[in-house]
Amino acid sequence: MDYDDEPELAGYVPTEGHPRRRRTLTVMRIVVIVGIACLVLPGVLTTASVAAATADEACRAWVRYEASDATGVSARFEVFGPGGAGWECYATGGFGGDRHVASLGLIPVSPRLSPVPVSNS
Repeated sequence: MDYDDEPELAGYVPTEGHPRRRRTLTVMRIVVIVGIACLVLPGVLTTASVAAATADEACRAWVRYEASDATGVSARFEVFGPGGAGWECYATGGFGGDRHVASLGLIPVSPRLSPVPVSNS
């Protein structure tokens, strides 16, 4: 007779998984992924909301300064915009279409404008 050191482990192969264990592992992975998404998603949505509101206010200031005849403003996030990836400010109406006014960058901030617009001539 051949005796093992630990007879209760006779016939045990550690690489064989049980279907219940695989299901539990899959459920746990899904729960972890959903949990991480629930932690990250509110921060992303808040950041996007604050950036959109800041870009809109900065765009309004730029349009008042550069194109006072415009009837509206439009702040858009563009990947391939005139200033590269970031928020772009457009004045709408008053002159027959949208006109690019300023590039606000990836993180828009309120502009520091001089009291009197400087002419380009």
